[in-house]
Amino acid sequence: MALKPHEQELLDSVQAGLFIGGTWQPSATGATFDVQDPATAETVKSIADATVEDAVRALDAAVAAQDAWAATATRERSNILRRAFDLLIERKEQFALLMAIEMGKPIAEARGEVVYGAEFLRWFSEEAVRVRGDYRQNPEGTGNIVVTHLPVGPTYLITPWNFPLAMATRKIAPALAAGCTVVIKPAALTPLTTIFFAQLLEDAGVPAGVVNVVPTSKSSAQSSALLSDTRLRKLSFTGSTPVGVALMELAAKNVLRTSMELGGNAPFIVFEDADLDRAVDGALLAKFRNIGQACTAANRMIVHESVAEEFARRVGERVAAMTVGRGAEEGNDIGALVDDKAVVNTARLVQDAIDTGANIVAGGQALGGVGNFFQPTVIDNLSPQSAIMREEIFGPVLGIIRFKTEDEAVEIANNTEYGLMSYVFTENIHRGHRMIEKLETGMMALNSGLASNAAAPFGGVKQSGLGREGGFEGIEEFLATKYTFLPR
Repeated sequence: MALKPHEQELLDSVQAGLFIGGTWQPSATGATFDVQDPATAETVKSIADATVEDAVRALDAAVAAQDAWAATATRERSNILRRAFDLLIERKEQFALLMAIEMGKPIAEARGEVVYGAEFLRWFSEEAVRVRGDYRQNPEGTGNIVVTHLPVGPTYLITPWNFPLAMATRKIAPALAAGCTVVIKPAALTPLTTIFFAQLLEDAGVPAGVVNVVPTSKSSAQSSALLSDTRLRKLSFTGSTPVGVALMELAAKNVLRTSMELGGNAPFIVFEDADLDRAVDGALLAKFRNIGQACTAANRMIVHESVAEEFARRVGERVAAMTVGRGAEEGNDIGALVDDKAVVNTARLVQDAIDTGANIVAGGQALGGVGNFFQPTVIDNLSPQSAIMREEIFGPVLGIIRFKTEDEAVEIANNTEYGLMSYVFTENIHRGHRMIEKLETGMMALNSGLASNAAAPFGGVKQSGLGREGGFEGIEEFLATKYTFLPR
């Protein structure tokens, strides 16, 4: 399937090189790797494949630019981020189409990601000028305590493939607002959006060396080299828990400051008193957003036995009516999964659910032919032993397990090593407050299928991560607290 003329024109406008020290350049060896459209399996662009030498040069550039960027007036940093926000909104259609091509998400959702991702630029442009300190007398009366917050220094940012713009803005914006320089490694499956965003940052006036982009097909070697370099002061990673653990082990050798946004296994609890219309709408949003490829996706639908039959019927009807097709084409609800491995894994989880006693309400099959497509699927009567109850699905599969009591629902929800997101539907405000206290997750949505917001702290507990992104807390991840004693 040939690219349309406007798609080819957009791709031609995206740089193919590494961005180091303010210039676009090939890799040290001249090596490249291909980026594919998962809906067609066709290569859409070949880009420079960074070597370890390239990554170190990127860190060299970030280190060289660090002092000047930290000394830049916070108002100037704020203005640059605000210009970037304005430019991103102006270029919304270009970024949305680029994400739909390289990642596969439906174009309507890609437009939503642009707006969401842009908000981090606007939010942290405002936070850049609001970093507070403290000044107070010590209890003994012998002097004063002065507390200031300073940039931690050069940072290494590793972003995932599933939200290629929002994950870049969510990390780059607070780093720049705090006065930190950046080396960013986008996922090899979806590097074009980050490259295009770096071009936008150039246009917004970000100085040379402040942001450096080094896509690579050899992530492990690059990360090992940078994390062992004592000049690096901060790591922020979004991805799977096993990879996050490995990175933390490397970071520990230099006692490197880390932020980790890792895996999830979000429970979606529907109590007997829930507004079912609202719960069904929330379930479809929480599960099928981004084709189910989100760490916040509702993974386990925990539904009270008195309403489970009706809930399954309603979501089944809605899911059966969804359209499947190339994300870059208007009107499709479900795009292609990111690669063929994702299709195989989704099929494995569905088959395991059937083998352990569940039944298919809608969908259930990979689609043949070209592209990584899987039918949007609803499974009812999940067994507690099914793999879906333990593993992230990362696909368009909604699975329902039934419960009898509130305590049982909480037990099922908390029976996981993950603790990122949870969803609760109930009309009882007292029960809602009990869920806030009882559910072991860093975030919870009450009677809503969506919670992410640039003004809110995003992050989890248990093996879902460390630190927070967004909100007032987001910039603090890139600031070091310094105490100074002033004798009287």
